[in-house]
Amino acid sequence: MKKTVLLLLLAVFLTNCTNKSDEYIDPRGTDYAGSESCIQCHKAEYDMASKSSHFKATAPATLENILGDFDSGNHTFIYDKDTKMVMEKRGDSLYQVLYKKEKEVESHSYDLVFGIKHAQTSAYWKNYHTYELPISYYKSLHNWATSPGYPADKPNFTREIPKECYGCHSSNISSQFVTTSSDKINMMRMDAEIFVDKRTLVYGIDCERCHGPSKEHVTKHLKFPDLKKAQNIISIKGLTRQQRLDECAICHSGNDQMKMKSRFLYKPGENLNDYFRATHSSSDSLHFDVHGNQMGLLAQSKCFQKSETMDCMTCHNPHQNSPSNLAYYSKICMSCHQDLKHNATTLKTMSASLLANNCVECHMPKKQSNAISFYPSNSKQPSNYILRTHKIGIYPTNKK
Repeated sequence: MKKTVLLLLLAVFLTNCTNKSDEYIDPRGTDYAGSESCIQCHKAEYDMASKSSHFKATAPATLENILGDFDSGNHTFIYDKDTKMVMEKRGDSLYQVLYKKEKEVESHSYDLVFGIKHAQTSAYWKNYHTYELPISYYKSLHNWATSPGYPADKPNFTREIPKECYGCHSSNISSQFVTTSSDKINMMRMDAEIFVDKRTLVYGIDCERCHGPSKEHVTKHLKFPDLKKAQNIISIKGLTRQQRLDECAICHSGNDQMKMKSRFLYKPGENLNDYFRATHSSSDSLHFDVHGNQMGLLAQSKCFQKSETMDCMTCHNPHQNSPSNLAYYSKICMSCHQDLKHNATTLKTMSASLLANNCVECHMPKKQSNAISFYPSNSKQPSNYILRTHKIGIYPTNKK
């Protein structure tokens, strides 16, 4: 009897430890195992990362993934007295529906979403292309406003999302050619268009986007579970400072550089200069925007320039969202600035104890983005996206 129980327990154990990646086919290739294979040994890290804004940079447009209210009165965007966009739930699907004089003119479903931390833009698929829905949800407003690039007076559904946007909001999507004519002569004339194949989309920034292909790693460690040192995968701790910076800069260094290769081809440890070459404008600090070019701003900071070790992970854990408690960051600042004394003018604005817990509020203030603006409902006055700058410095204050 005891022998039978032991055999059953052993069978259950072996079943739970089988290589889940063997059943998974990743669109990036056979050397990828898929993020769910990481759960078997790194459940705590996976559970944490799966809730992060990195992991949810793109996601299927399911009810649990979509921000905003669809059921109360707070689901309507007003263009003018005759024109409105209504966010509607129809059955199990969500739609943006354009009405003119209370008559439905056009509607499109939510198929996928971009972003979750500060705001969320949604999109729909049509004829092998992705189109941005005209209304987005902004947490700063706790309400709806126009999506980036859309006007406040001419509602439409025609703004296409290029593949480049997926480069920083997903872990993979492939381009394909589709012929627009059955005429072979036209085909020879390249009468075809490029489209993104949604079957190859890997949502969000997943484990292998930052840690590299892991199929061999998973197979090795399931076969030899007593191995202490990570095998067949690039360890972030083993990278040089510049390599760690490049790991983040592949997406957080702005989009005003000349692209040499697709971001999707980048692997940890590679040289970012093989993928992007700076243009004249990208070296102009006046044009570094708080949205997207965190690396460019950080590189201008004296804290960064004087340190031999400071990188993005000095302050951020890429597996989780940034803490909202500013005192968390102040502790990091004070680890290097323990002997810092504020002058009398500064101390008049705030007590020394409060200043010690609010370093980033003064030295990394929130700034307007010139790259993203939007229009609230029933308004012709644009609002700017507000984000905290990564250029650490001494900023003037209006307080007296």
